[in-house]
Order: sequence, then structure tokens, then C-alpha cells
Amino acid sequence: MLDVHWTEEGRPRSAGWRSAEPPPAALTAADDTTKADTAHRLALEGTGLVWRGDYHNARQLLRAMARRIDRKAAAPSGFHEYRRARAARARLLGRLLVPLAADLTVPLRRAPDVRPACAEAYGSADRPTLVPLTELLGVVGAHEWRRKGVEVPALGARIHPHYGVFSPVRGEYVDLVARAPLPSLEAAFDVGTGTGVLAAVLAGRGVGRVLATDVDERAVACARDNLARLGLSGRVEVRRHSLFPEGRVPLVVCNPPWLPAEPHTALDHAVYDPGGRMLGGFVRGLGAHLAPGGEGWLILSDLAELLGLRTRRDLLAAFADAGLRVAGRLEARPHHRRAADAADPLHRARSAEVTSLWRLTR
Repeated sequence: MLDVHWTEEGRPRSAGWRSAEPPPAALTAADDTTKADTAHRLALEGTGLVWRGDYHNARQLLRAMARRIDRKAAAPSGFHEYRRARAARARLLGRLLVPLAADLTVPLRRAPDVRPACAEAYGSADRPTLVPLTELLGVVGAHEWRRKGVEVPALGARIHPHYGVFSPVRGEYVDLVARAPLPSLEAAFDVGTGTGVLAAVLAGRGVGRVLATDVDERAVACARDNLARLGLSGRVEVRRHSLFPEGRVPLVVCNPPWLPAEPHTALDHAVYDPGGRMLGGFVRGLGAHLAPGGEGWLILSDLAELLGLRTRRDLLAAFADAGLRVAGRLEARPHHRRAADAADPLHRARSAEVTSLWRLTR
């Protein structure tokens, strides 16, 4: 963990830096007397504000800073400009910092008890740290998602996402796996399992043995927790592994990140696939892991195509180059809130988006 240093009331101060994002170049104290214009200006200059006032006032200041950033922002002309603008906005808002004590409490007036949420996200602590307020709010929100769970109709049960693991709120891809015709009930691989939701759906449909993999430690722990909650630990094994485990099975399922772009946060890795590496690795390696007559189910949105990040011709050519044939395709339209939000800069693409389950054979 990095240490950060600053001067406050004429005295040198230091703390551990909790976030995975790099710390601001300079730090200064801020409190209830700090004006939003001042906070916005300091953030633009690269200065982090160590909050010493009321916790709820910090949240109000964060909202005021966001309004100022949004007022000055020009409408993005394309996907890459949109991503750069969102990243810049996140960096600026991430410069409002709150302290965490060694026991993971927030030593500010009217601060909530964030210890359970921080313990889930960060583990234990041995000294005071600083964390961006935006990140702390995300940690608390993730704790609520984990506690309440997400209802998955295809399972008739809830999935409980952990911090940093993508929540299965986009239900159409789960429904596709729930209704596609199974080539066999013998065994399956779920590559990039995340919360374990697709492995659970396969086991619920009667697949006798499911081996789920993920390269991320948080995802492995999350999937194991969810499968244990569902009573499926005896039929689904979860391993930390990059892409495919050893062997061949009649069914290999993969729901890779859908957009070939650079991730900016830990959660972005579930949405953005730099250079399409995971997609390409799955397509190229699939044939070597399919049993005779087996199928690979690739769940993929066409949002990348609608945004000009990939073409359908490129995708089909990748299948052909890997010696794969398209045996069929199931489609679903998304029903999430952003697809109907006309104010979203990507509304035209999101409103036309289709999610497909590609049935691939050797």
C-alpha cells in the first residue's frame, strides 16, 4: 500500500492510500466551510481534498462538484470521446477523499458504519488510510447488492455479487442460456464465470458436472459463495484459471466482456476487453476443448458493432479462422433502463442493441 503525505495545520500528516487508482499529486484539508467552486478548482489542479467536516456535507459537496463538471462538459462525438470524458469526470470526483481509521470506521461527524462493507472490499487494515468518497460509496453500494442479492428468474433464486464482480442485472443473457437447447447433460465448462450465475443455470437445467473458471480471485470467491448458497457446490467446481481448464466437454459457455476497449476500474474488466483478447482467446481455443458433437455457447452483444468497434464480418471471420461453424443463434433485446434513456450519449446504439447466444461447433 502506498503512503501519501500532506501538511495540515502546519503539521506533517501521512496515511495509507486505499484506492487502486493513483493518488492525487498534492493534498490539502477541506471541511464544511469549503465552497464547491474552490473544491472544483483544486480538483482541476490535481489536488486531493482530505475531508474533515460532516460526512453528509461531503456527499453534498461531491454532488455540487459533479454539477460543475457536467455543466462544462461538451457533448461527446463518439464512443472513445465518451469514455475519455467519463474517465476524466471520475478522476476529478475521486479527488474528494475521506479518512478510514485502522478499524475501518470513518472518523467524521454523522458517518455511517461502513465496517462490514469495507471488510468485504478491502479485508483487514492495520493503519489509517484515505479513500476517494466516490469509491467508498461504491463499496457501500456493493455491500447492499451482496446482502440483498439480485433476483434471477431463470434460477428462481437470488445471486449475491461481491465487490468488484459484475452483477447479473442484464437478465437477457441469463435467459438465453436458460432456453438454448442443450447438446448434452454430461458436463460443461463455464469460462469467465463471474458470480457463477451461468454455471448455476446449467446445473439447474440438469447438467451433471460443471467446471467454472475465472482469472479474478474476487470472482472465484463470489461464485463459490453463490453456488454454496444454492446447494450446488457438489455439482459445480470453481477454479481460478485463465480461460479453459484441461479436457474436452460437450458444452463450453462463455460470456466475455462485450466491448473491445481499455478498462479504467476493477469493475470495468467485466465490460471492457482490451483488444478483444478474451473473446479472441475463447474463439481460437474453443475447438480444442469441445468433445465430438459438442457446442460452444458464446454470449455476445452487438453493441460493439453498433459503436463501430468491431464488425460482424470480423466476428464471423474469427469463427471461420478457428475452424468453427455457426450451428444456430438465439437473440434477445435488452430491457435495462439505459436502453430507453434518450439522454444517454450512446442511446442510438443502446436502443438498437441485440444480445446473441452463438452456438458454435467444430
